[in-house]
This record gives sequence, C-alpha cells and structure tokens, in this order.
Amino acid sequence: MPVFISRRLLLLSTAAGAVGLALSARFGAIAHALTDPLGASRYGSWGFDLSGMDRSVSPGEDFYRFANGAWLRDTPIPADRSSFGMFYELRELVDRRIRAIVEQATVEQAAADQAGERDALVGAFYRSFMDEAKLEQRDHAPLRTKLAAIRAADTHGKLAGIQGENQFRVGGALFGFYVSPDDRKPTRHVIYGGHSSLGLPDREYYLGETFAEHRTRYTAYVTHMLELIDWPDAAGAARRILAYETEIAQLHWPIAERRDALKTYNATTFADLRRSASGFPWREFLTAAGLTNWSGKLVVAEASAIAPIASAFAEAPIATLQAWAAFQLADQAAPLLSPRFVEPNFDFRLRFLEGQPEQQERWKRGVTAANSALAHPIGEIYAELYFTPATKARMDELVVNLIRAMQRRIDGLSWMSAETRIKAADKLSKFRANIGYPGNYRSFAGLELDPADLFGNVERTQEFTWRWMLAKLAKPVDRDEWDDTPQTVNAYYRSTRNDITFPAGILQPPFFDPDADPAINYGAIGGVIGHEISHGFDDQGRRSDGDGVLRDWWTPEDALRFEDQAERLVEQYQQFELLPGARINGRLTLGENVADLAGLTIALEAYRASLQGRPAPVLDGFTGEQRVFLGWAQAWRAKYREPLLRQLIATDEHSPPSTRVNGVLRNMDAWYAAFSVGEEDPLYIAPGDRVRIW
Repeated sequence: MPVFISRRLLLLSTAAGAVGLALSARFGAIAHALTDPLGASRYGSWGFDLSGMDRSVSPGEDFYRFANGAWLRDTPIPADRSSFGMFYELRELVDRRIRAIVEQATVEQAAADQAGERDALVGAFYRSFMDEAKLEQRDHAPLRTKLAAIRAADTHGKLAGIQGENQFRVGGALFGFYVSPDDRKPTRHVIYGGHSSLGLPDREYYLGETFAEHRTRYTAYVTHMLELIDWPDAAGAARRILAYETEIAQLHWPIAERRDALKTYNATTFADLRRSASGFPWREFLTAAGLTNWSGKLVVAEASAIAPIASAFAEAPIATLQAWAAFQLADQAAPLLSPRFVEPNFDFRLRFLEGQPEQQERWKRGVTAANSALAHPIGEIYAELYFTPATKARMDELVVNLIRAMQRRIDGLSWMSAETRIKAADKLSKFRANIGYPGNYRSFAGLELDPADLFGNVERTQEFTWRWMLAKLAKPVDRDEWDDTPQTVNAYYRSTRNDITFPAGILQPPFFDPDADPAINYGAIGGVIGHEISHGFDDQGRRSDGDGVLRDWWTPEDALRFEDQAERLVEQYQQFELLPGARINGRLTLGENVADLAGLTIALEAYRASLQGRPAPVLDGFTGEQRVFLGWAQAWRAKYREPLLRQLIATDEHSPPSTRVNGVLRNMDAWYAAFSVGEEDPLYIAPGDRVRIW
C-alpha cells in the first residue's frame, strides 16, 4: 500500500483536558500537560476543497488536474521537503503531536533522572538527539571502537562477523535476515533473508546511463565520508567501493521480480546455505548475529543471487571490504553525529537524490528518530490522546460495507469460475480489520537509554528489537500483533494473517471525516479500505488463501483470465511518461494499480448500497457519484521535486499520484457517465479496452 494522508481536529481544547485527566494515572504528568496544539482542519463545507480545483481543465482531459489543479499551481513545496501534499500535511500534524509527547517526556525524564520506564525511555532518547553541544563535542568518537574493529578485521571471516553484528547495529551487510510468520504455515515463525540494499537507491542506479551523474556524485560523497573518519586513500577507496557495489548490483534481482510471492519463497536451512553459497563465511556471520541456534526453516527471497554475491565477497580484496564497511558505518551513522557528518549526508541523500533544498529543523529530525526507535511507547500515548471511540465505530461500519460490496463484486464476476468464487468468498469471510490501535503494545522493560549517548541509544534500541524478534521463533504467531503503530499515516494488508489495518494516523480528513459528506468518505477512506481488501485478491494476494497459506487456489483457467486483464493494465500504465525518459513501470506497480482500481470500484459499489435506494443530494452542483471520484482525487494531492519523482518512478511499487487517479478512472464506466466523458477526451478508453478485474 502507498502512503496516505489527512488532517483534522480530533481533540478540542476541552476534550484534550478531559483526556489528560483520564490518562493521569497511566501517564503521570505527561497527560496533564498535553493538549492538541493544532488539530486538523476541515476541507470545504462538505469535505472537499472546491478552491483547489481547476475548472479550465475538463474531467476527461486530466481529472487529477480538474480536481486539484489550483492547489497544484498555488501550493509550494516547503524548502525542507522533497515532496508535499495531503499525506505530508497529515504527517506534519502527527509529528507536531508527537513533539508535544516527546518534549513532555523529556521534562519528566530529566526531573526523574532515570531511564527504564516507558516515558523515561522516550525522554532520554529525545534528549540525546536534541543535545547538539554534546554531539558537536563527541564528533565521531562513537564510531571509533567500531572503526578500530573494521581496521583489525584482516580476514573475510572477521568482516563477515561484523556484517552479522550489523543485523542489529549500525553498519552495512550484504545479506539481511528477519523473523516473520511462515507463508506456508502462518501459525509459526521462520527466518526470512535475502540480499540487502547498497549505497544507491537500487541496482538501476549502478547500471543505467540515466544515473551516470548519480554515480559520479556518489563516488565524491563516499570519498568525503571516508575522509571525515580519516580513512587512508579515501578517493581510491571510493572508486573501489563503487566498482564492488556495481558488481553486487548486477547480481541483485530486478525490483519487479522481488515482489513475486512465489519466486521469493525458497525454503532452505542455514546448513544448506553454507553449502550452496560457500564463498561467504556464514559461521562467523551467524555467530555474530545470534542465529547459530536456529536449525529450522530459512526462506530466502532472491535465491539465485546469494551464491554469486557470496563469491563476489570472497574474491574482493580485504582492503576494499574494510573500506566498504567503514563507509557504510559512517554513512548510516552520519545523522546521529556532529554537523560535519550531518551536512554532507543531507547534501547527498536528500538535497541531491531527492531535491530537498534545506535541512529540516532539529526537532523534526528528533521526532522522526524517536518515533523510529520507540514507536510503540509513543503510539500508546498517541492513540489515547488522538483517537476517539466514535471514529472507530464509524470506521467499523465502513469496513463492513466495503467487505459486503466486495462480496457482491465477487458474486457477479463473469470471468471467475464458480469453484474459485466459492474459495474467494471463503477468504473474504475470514478477513479481519484492525482499526486505530492494537489491543496490546510491545513491552520495552529492560531497555536502558542514556540521555547523553544518541548513537548508543540507537544501537541499544536496535539490538533490543532484534532480540525481541528472535524470541518470537519459539512462540506461536500472535494474530493481534501489528506491523505498524497508531501514529502511522498508512494502511496495509497482510497475507499471512489475512487482515487489513488502518492506524489512527490515517483516519483524519481528507481521508476520513465523520462530519463530511459520505460520498467523500467513500471515495477517500472507502477507496483505501477497498484497496487493502483487494490486495488479498491481486496478482500476489490471490496466492494466499483465507488462512494465510501461500498456495495458488485459483483454477488455471481463472488465473489466465486474470493475468490477461492484468497484462492490459500493465500496458496502460506504461504509457504514462511523467518525466522525459521516465515511464511508469507497469509490472513493478501492477499490484498497487490493481488494488487502486479495485478499491475505488468497491467503494463506489458500497456508496450506492449505503443510499438504500434514496437519491443522493446534489452539493454545489456535484452529484453523489461525482463526489466519490472527487474524494479519491483530493486524497492524492501531492507534489514532488523532480529528483525524488524520478527515484520513485524507478523504485516504488506505487504509481505517482496523478497516475493513481487518471489511470484508475479511465477504466471505470461510472466515471464516464458521471462526467460525460467522450471519445474526444484524452483519457478516453473504448469500453472493450477497459480493464474490469473486479
């Protein structure tokens, strides 16, 4: 699923005071101090911002601009961002709320002068990030012990051990592992692994002519970072690092192949991996990572790439591998160090790669860092303060209506056989919806943080999470566990649990507003709900059944008919060229494009059913069905700086916002009827060529 947006006042000042009193026993003085300093705003009088439209553009010419053109024209991207839009506005609102939480926690932690309790942990971490004087004083001292270990690692085995330790510390590794429910048996956990990322965003940045300048700038950046840590022959080492990473990148799977659920499920064991990819010193790696005791199933994603990457590591000179490890450490640690590390890291990673002109204020970066390290304790407080039972009740109702609409769509499919329809209905009946916040939160008991040691705090929280994750191997899967936290501005579907999740962060305008016109809610959050439901039946989701088991439960004939429709959608989206030479990768984005089309189709069906035969009102000249489409379009308002947009086109499974709107609507008969779109309009597709999967 993509990233989403919203914003709105959920706590008026009087309500915030009441919440503070209710939480006093649970959160101590933090709750008394917190009010909602911002709240979220309404969009127009019925949930849509009419002033953001551009009515000089016809709906059939470019519906995205028809709905959002004035907003796109008049809204600048803030200097400290590489993109801006509905989602980003909501994320800023959430971040400012989190700032209130972490700053009050900082006051409490400083007064208590002890770490260990939940609020004290949050306060200690944020204090360590905001103490710029301490960071300036220490410079890169936090790295010295690790750099000394890298310099002393004079064998491939010792360097592999460092990579094993980096599974839960700051630094690079060619391979990454994690614990997750087994796609073949979702009631138990297994270890998953595959090749890790490199220094540039994806393999194409190393191989394609389009990114030649990126490689030049990257080499200069690597040189600079090595110079900052006093690495010998920094320029020569940087050239060797680029050559080494280019060799590895050639072995990486293309990004579109890495989303195939069947191709990336390759069951093996660590014992077999040591034999098949013997060029890599697995014993040292696994010992350092704490994985030597696991003799159970290992699932490797990019199976055919592991052995050749292992061989490339074995053949690389020790000096090159040491320099690579040193750079990876400095690069990843840079935002946690003094300004002389922070600035070049920002200059390359955000200013150059994403086009962001200015660095964010320190509090914003501190909130992001604290929320990354301690999202669960922060989220527990956030949910209590900013999510109401009334919102949850309305969302429960919407989800039920969308699931019913999906069932009606399944029942009416002409291309799906009766046998597969029965299985699809069974899967849908087993869907679970998680709304707002989880039923329980992770415990951080035993974690200790130091308000004067930012780098150490990051490593301690990462190791604590790693140990917690490994402990799950001995336990059954907890179906109530969330992958995200309440403050997350997103939504997702999980195949192994067959559930959909909508955190509190996204359940605000313009995605969801209890006071808005229902058509807008159905077009926005309804489209999102439908999107997530349909992920259970898209090109990958259809490969897991109602119990979350990875198996192809469609008949071969149904699969062929689905794939025929999907291939047509691939071809449609690949016609969108948003920048010179940068076309949408229709195969990479297929799953999300299918989900967008299905989601809005289901949402419209649910909206029609909600009317119960009554005519929808006309608001400011717009019919109910027109407002559903406008709600979808408004939710995707966004602007990107060109470098980031080019990066997303190359690496993101989601199409850019304009395509998520125009690419969907041109396949929906109801949109043509609602806005009188005809053959003369640029977005027109003949009825026989429209994709009608759901």
